[in-house]
Amino acid sequence: MATIAEKILEGETGEIVEREVDYIMVNDITGVPAFEVLDELGEEPKREKIVVVQDHYVPNKDIASAEQAKALRNYARRYRIPHYYEIGRGGICHQVMIEEGFVAPGRLIIGADSHTCSYGAFGAFSTGVGSTEAGAAMATGRLWFKVPATQKFVVNGDLRKYVMGKDIILHIIGDIGVSGSLYMAQEYYGSTIDNLSLTDRITMANMAVEAGAKAGIVPPDETVFSFLRNRVRGNYKPVYADEDAEYEAIFEYDAAEIVPTVAKPFSPANIAPASELDNVLIDQAYLGSCTNGRIEDLRVAAALLNGKKVNPDVRMIVVPASERVLKQALDEGLVRIFVDAGAFICGATCGACLGGYMGVLAKGERCISTTNRNFVGRMGHKDSEVYLANPAVVAASAITGRITDPSDLD
Repeated sequence: MATIAEKILEGETGEIVEREVDYIMVNDITGVPAFEVLDELGEEPKREKIVVVQDHYVPNKDIASAEQAKALRNYARRYRIPHYYEIGRGGICHQVMIEEGFVAPGRLIIGADSHTCSYGAFGAFSTGVGSTEAGAAMATGRLWFKVPATQKFVVNGDLRKYVMGKDIILHIIGDIGVSGSLYMAQEYYGSTIDNLSLTDRITMANMAVEAGAKAGIVPPDETVFSFLRNRVRGNYKPVYADEDAEYEAIFEYDAAEIVPTVAKPFSPANIAPASELDNVLIDQAYLGSCTNGRIEDLRVAAALLNGKKVNPDVRMIVVPASERVLKQALDEGLVRIFVDAGAFICGATCGACLGGYMGVLAKGERCISTTNRNFVGRMGHKDSEVYLANPAVVAASAITGRITDPSDLD
């Protein structure tokens, strides 16, 4: 009668448990305070469990970020951390964790970043923690958890053209609200989910936290196993919910009713069909982030931009999620398509997603973005606006200069 979360955490809903974690991930924002906790504890770290990724403010935008990155680098050297990913040799932390084989079904992974829940796309229980918890886990290899209740989301049917995982999760968040899964796990089922690419599943799990969830989990299948062959580190054991598992609630959706969707300012739950927002002019189109910066995302956007130009009143920024994705985009000719269209393309960084740099918005500017949050001031000035959408909507909007349902370009 157990859910996936209950099985991986080996406890019943509501129970407080202490469990061994498989990996602890930190980045250049959260890593330094985590290592400072490790210093205070005076323990030798569980080195093989620790993954360190430089990704938020790299390449460094100013002296403060340079000092932060240097401090993290020094900690990684001092503690002889084997899994350290420097700029140019990694990418955005969640993509690195996936590409480098740390993520696998049945694993318990924590990360000092809220979107660590991305790994649930592989059937793992993964969740974001604070730097203090990460530092303690570095020392002990363990952490306490409250076993969450689980909601079941069932999506059946065929998706329309240009509808992606981003639209499904925005549809769900729009339905249940940003607190609709507070301290719960989400499990995803149905024929639509079965047929989704791994990229789209990652996008959904990534944004589970935008509904307040501790984790978003897709039961692992051959799509996952195929990806992990010759990639995964160590052994793993898939975990599935029992047929009679007890869920907090069950939500069912018809895929045919989901359209290209946009989350308007200032909440991921404030959704509307892209087709109803064609009077909203934009200043910037952003394609990238841990949510939608994978090769499949770039392919979708490039297919729409091929032979076309970015609107002269719009700047488009393309940020592959990792160096591997960038190399593949180069090999497939996608980079040339973006450059010929008039887009700016750079190496992997979180930069603009959190309003750091490489795409910060000025007062009154609007951005259509594949990122995951559109709160007040999220990508820059408090009087700027961010609209969340899938890669096809972002590309179509970049061409027209206004929010556009890509079907309108067919």
